Amino acid sequence: MYDLIIIGAGPSGITAAVYAARKKMDFLVLTDDVGGQTVWSSDVENYTGYQFITGVELAQKFEQHLRQYDIAVRENEPVILLEKNNGFFTATTAKAAYQSRALIIASGKRSRELKVVGEREFRNKGLTYCATCDGPLFSGKDVAVVGNGNSALDAALQMVRISPRVYIINNVSALAGDAVMREKVVSFKNATVINDATVTAILGDKLVTGIRIKHNNSQQEIPVQGVFVEIGLIPNSDFVSLVKKNDLGEIEVDCRNSTSLEGIFAAGDVTSVPEKQIIIAAGEGAKACLSAFRYLAQHKF
Repeated sequence: MYDLIIIGAGPSGITAAVYAARKKMDFLVLTDDVGGQTVWSSDVENYTGYQFITGVELAQKFEQHLRQYDIAVRENEPVILLEKNNGFFTATTAKAAYQSRALIIASGKRSRELKVVGEREFRNKGLTYCATCDGPLFSGKDVAVVGNGNSALDAALQMVRISPRVYIINNVSALAGDAVMREKVVSFKNATVINDATVTAILGDKLVTGIRIKHNNSQQEIPVQGVFVEIGLIPNSDFVSLVKKNDLGEIEVDCRNSTSLEGIFAAGDVTSVPEKQIIIAAGEGAKACLSAFRYLAQHKF
């Protein structure tokens, strides 16, 4: 029986764990991985204290901070079920079940799928959801980036430096995202933006050889050896049924990171807090831990 279980070890979960360690709380971290979506970012220029740092480097800094404390971290153990019985919470993974008096859900988000023919077949065979992770594997190859927001622009900016031709497939009339990033992308001669286009199929044999898109009411094929899907994220909240969620599946929280059920707090991208940013997730993790600490101090078990 722990005082607190923290679910997730991205920026919010790690920050909550550091705060919990400094409060000398008896707690456990359950997570699929350490670092979360931070490792997906290439260049981070808006995290206070670092004028420039890569996402991978920042994630390493987070983990180094985490490892400074004697924190029980169960990696490769994502929670699959949450229950409440006799006033206590049970977090179940594929390996075990753990009990606690309070919870912080900081499970983040995952990539949204295209749901088109060939997507599942060619996943990790030319199709990927992380340019930062897999981009270097496609050096010297033509690629397509599917999406129109900051994540798609970030992927395109990584690939234009190493790929002969980068196609940005955008399903609306103009690119979204930050103006600075848009300007950078279109400044590269090897970047081609195709607006009002949707991907209808991923093509290939053993590996990806191209994509089929619908553009101007007609189907056309574009030969590429890599496809980066950057069409948004889905909150990792499928295992959560105890608390209220919004239409997007995000856990609703108040300004103290409390959920609709007493004793459960939530932080980061899995919540309804607007603006999904690394620095915001970290701050929310700190708030959630302080709220959990206050809750435990005010209740007898």
